[in-house]
Amino acid sequence: MLSLLFEPLTVGFVSRALVGGILLSAVTALVGVWVIARGMAFLGEAMSHAMLPGVAIAALLGIDLVIGAALSSIVLVLGLEAMRTSRDFGRDTSIGLLFVGLLAIGVIVVSYSASFATDLTAFLFGDVLAVDDADLVRLAVLGVIVAAVTLVCYRAFLAVTFDERKAHTLGLHPKTADLVMVVLLAVTMAGAFSVVGTLLAFGMLVAPSATAMLFVRRVPVAMATAFVLGVVATVIGLLVSWHASTAAGATIAVVAVGFFFLALILRSALGSLRRSPADPSPKEVPDAFAH
Repeated sequence: MLSLLFEPLTVGFVSRALVGGILLSAVTALVGVWVIARGMAFLGEAMSHAMLPGVAIAALLGIDLVIGAALSSIVLVLGLEAMRTSRDFGRDTSIGLLFVGLLAIGVIVVSYSASFATDLTAFLFGDVLAVDDADLVRLAVLGVIVAAVTLVCYRAFLAVTFDERKAHTLGLHPKTADLVMVVLLAVTMAGAFSVVGTLLAFGMLVAPSATAMLFVRRVPVAMATAFVLGVVATVIGLLVSWHASTAAGATIAVVAVGFFFLALILRSALGSLRRSPADPSPKEVPDAFAH
């Protein structure tokens, strides 16, 4: 089938890219729904770029870049936890300050070596067509870890997302659940960036889940829908990329984001059709899932 859509010589690269996209869709769907529901998209964006100093230092020391990315993400998480009790500024301010500070440190480290210019490009944009078997294994292991944590912490994540007081009442330790969720986001971004770059990793984290949440209110169904949307975006993105000679990762991300805006337009049109003349203003829908 793939040989009919792509040249035979490229089928191997595309097959691995397709499998990588499917695995990435599964991982990001499990985490992305929580990110959107909790309003953590800015944190995800900050985390995806705040990994740079850890990646740069890891490259200088000759160790695995994922380790450096994970350590840098943990620094961001610990910094947020240390600053969360301050009443002088909000959470977004804390994220912004840590994001800029870590990114600046990363740029300073990168500036010491001209050879990092290529590495920095790969870090930001990645190359999904360069995915190899080791990368696929890494994504598969990451998927198992994320799925296991999501399954074990599901009730706590759900309670802390929509009703922290209820989480306290049920003894679900909302602060711990919140910390585990942020660490899970950090691990996901650190594991995914090394395979597809931060652009595609963040795009797939946010876009399919946001699209699913326009129509779906149950968490498991939203995750499944986000996964399907991610897979479809991967297939269409790879096809467009091959025939239009565009960057594969960026094309997949554009398709995923495009789905969101198409869904937004569709939902708005359906809302207009369902609205009666006697009630010209839409009823406000609470921004939460049905439990």
